[in-house]
Amino acid sequence: MVAVIALDQLTKYLVRMKLPLGDYVTVAEKWFGQIFQIHHLQNTGAAFSLSLPNPAWNQYFFVGISVLAVIFILWLLVRATNKVQVVAFGLVLGGAIGNNLIDRLLFGAVTDFISVDIPNIIPGMDRFPVFNVADSAIFIAMCLLIVDILFLSGKKKPHQELQASPDAEIYLPDKEQ
Repeated sequence: MVAVIALDQLTKYLVRMKLPLGDYVTVAEKWFGQIFQIHHLQNTGAAFSLSLPNPAWNQYFFVGISVLAVIFILWLLVRATNKVQVVAFGLVLGGAIGNNLIDRLLFGAVTDFISVDIPNIIPGMDRFPVFNVADSAIFIAMCLLIVDILFLSGKKKPHQELQASPDAEIYLPDKEQ
């Protein structure tokens, strides 16, 4: 969680300091063309820039939702049954705190900057919506939780405890034989 928050805030700080709002630079253009870009955007809404009509409402609403989400994820973290869940919930917490709480409280918007070109699968969408490190951590966490549900937690055999009933006869071999 701490690593996600630190990396998320460091990368956003660098983007805010080095790249004017709205500008972009292409990364490794020699090898990948225009596929990867650092594109400085501020998002006052939610994922894919979905938002309420008023920016102030957005801030209060998304900060409130984030606080509730953090409390819920902490509750789930306490009840985690394996290391995959602990890592996943840590990633979600880091993403929620880094993205929605810190950015919205300090700046009123979330700094997004990772832009990736996608094949034209969705009409009118040439590039995937711009995102950041915290968004990536949340996505990775969701993938880990899906793997956990499908392959780890669901495959456990019920724990059976051996208990001797009061009526049970216990056979102890005779030592002299």
